[in-house]
Amino acid sequence: MRIQKKISMLLIAFVMTAFANAQQKESPATTATGTVNGAKITVSYGSPSVKGRAIWGELVPYGQVWRVGANEATTFETSKDIMVEGKKLAAGKYSFFAIPEKGEWTIIFNTDAKQWGAYKYDAKKDALRVKVKAKKSAAFTEKMTFKVTANAVVLNWENLEVPVALK
Repeated sequence: MRIQKKISMLLIAFVMTAFANAQQKESPATTATGTVNGAKITVSYGSPSVKGRAIWGELVPYGQVWRVGANEATTFETSKDIMVEGKKLAAGKYSFFAIPEKGEWTIIFNTDAKQWGAYKYDAKKDALRVKVKAKKSAAFTEKMTFKVTANAVVLNWENLEVPVALK
């Protein structure tokens, strides 16, 4: 009986490890970097694929906090104080969440940078919330991407583009 229990535990551990590795490969860890007004900006995220799924309003529901990516919560790091959509964000590392809606999104910078998904998200730890306009992208984007430009961080996925102004 003892040996069967040990074998069962080993099989469970093996299956969980294989599942975790498969998840990591399907949504690989990716980083986008750039400089905005002298501040180094780094966005680290898991990059999921569309894979023929309906994304907005279905896989990613409207009106709910979303981790903006896969696996661990996406992080946004700035080496200096910056302005985000006209509001000050202090230098530091933040988890990056959003509340998607049709047209307008709420972008959230949360002080708890080490989270898995949005499961332990706590609004009391929000450093900043801003509203941005989402728009139809010029081209279809299979794998979710972030790009840091001279004046924004831009999320592209499926047929949507979400620019967040930085200064």
